[in-house]
Amino acid sequence: MSSSDSLKVILERLRDVRNILLRLHKALLESERVAYEQLHGQIKSKGEYFQLVLSHDWFNWLRLISQFIVEIDELLSSKEPVELDNASGLLEQAQNLMQPSEDGDTFGKRYYAAIQRDPDIALMHAQVSRLLET
Repeated sequence: MSSSDSLKVILERLRDVRNILLRLHKALLESERVAYEQLHGQIKSKGEYFQLVLSHDWFNWLRLISQFIVEIDELLSSKEPVELDNASGLLEQAQNLMQPSEDGDTFGKRYYAAIQRDPDIALMHAQVSRLLET
């Protein structure tokens, strides 16, 4: 396979990973909102929720996914030619980021807990893992 063909395949995988990460991020936000409300009471408005997502420590771990999606978007929409190594590197970063862990860092622990409490998140995690393994 030529490097041009390899790049096309990797960019397609990157688009697929981005799309599942967007859905997963939305599901994680909703799951964390429910967990937050169980502890702190109902969030009264969309504006309050938006502010919590942007600034409250409870939602801080999800910013890693949002920032990563932005990185993918920047690469995919770049006016400059995309390097194979850069695209492959983002797939590798995705593999490293999307690792749930009972005893790992904050992201890994919170992601693990979300997978355990929400079957939809577990399903999306399985989908993203399959995409990243191929």
